[in-house]
Amino acid sequence: MADGSDTTLTAQQAAGEQAPNGLVSGIKSFAAGHGGAKAVIEYVGKRGARIVLVGEDGAWADQFADDTVVARQACAKAGVTVENAWERELMDQMRPSNDLWRSMARRTMAR
Repeated sequence: MADGSDTTLTAQQAAGEQAPNGLVSGIKSFAAGHGGAKAVIEYVGKRGARIVLVGEDGAWADQFADDTVVARQACAKAGVTVENAWERELMDQMRPSNDLWRSMARRTMAR
């Protein structure tokens, strides 16, 4: 068995990483286009972290980062507040599009 643990290796690798400029500019662009934004970061396993952005106007979008550390750095550089969890007020602010409702209905009915 190898010395150390996977979590130690992951933490050491993440500490040296920087948020990509494309990710930061994407977050800034969304926030500027929607009167500001808040973010919720979700860990999605090996794929990394999902940053869900909720604009002040109710629009929302998502971005992906390599891990949660990079996601938090990108949000900090973009000037977007990161919420610790999905609070009721934030969820009430979201306004899903009609296309999203239709796509969810198709998935449900196809089962």
